[in-house]
Amino acid sequence: MVFIFFLKGIAVGAVIAVPVGPVGILCLRKTIFEGQLAGLVAGLGAASADAFFGIIAAFGLTFISKWLLGYESVLRAAGGCYLVYAGARALGSPPPAVAREQRDPETLVRSFATTFVLSITNPITILVFLGIFEVLGLSGARATLLSAGILVVGVWTGSLVWWLALVIGVGLFRRRIRTHHLAWVSRGSGAVLFLSGAALLATAVIRHLAHFV
Repeated sequence: MVFIFFLKGIAVGAVIAVPVGPVGILCLRKTIFEGQLAGLVAGLGAASADAFFGIIAAFGLTFISKWLLGYESVLRAAGGCYLVYAGARALGSPPPAVAREQRDPETLVRSFATTFVLSITNPITILVFLGIFEVLGLSGARATLLSAGILVVGVWTGSLVWWLALVIGVGLFRRRIRTHHLAWVSRGSGAVLFLSGAALLATAVIRHLAHFV
């Protein structure tokens, strides 16, 4: 039975991680320009954020979920500001002349923290977890400590496996990217990040103004 919980957690983690949003674009950029290790560390940050949301949902930590959802607009605005900054920086800076392998511990820790925090700024993911766990009958009062814990470990594993597969796939493709293509990759991904951030900011502003209507 424990193994079944673990498999269900893996499936949930993979489903949550598969949609490639701004965090996915950041991981792809890290992989292409800084190497597979940097991309994997960034993916680890995103997987850890998924596990954090999974803990909240599986153990019924409603006080944390209410707090995060209560500040959803603020968190989304903060995430939007960072994406606008990252996108503008990518668009305005000269693209790297060559792809390199990033192994500096401080930079890798920063990559982990960036994707973790950026993922946390989307607390609506908690509701997705709550819905899935409710269907599975593995949330809140119905969850035992063991089943909830195994489920969360499965979520983390499933999310990490997805990021690992994505990073390895992009890493293989990376070898075929010519130097003159790096500029297009940098500007294209920068534009996606900038527009995603602008959309998040616009959404946060609209929701804030709606409270006064």
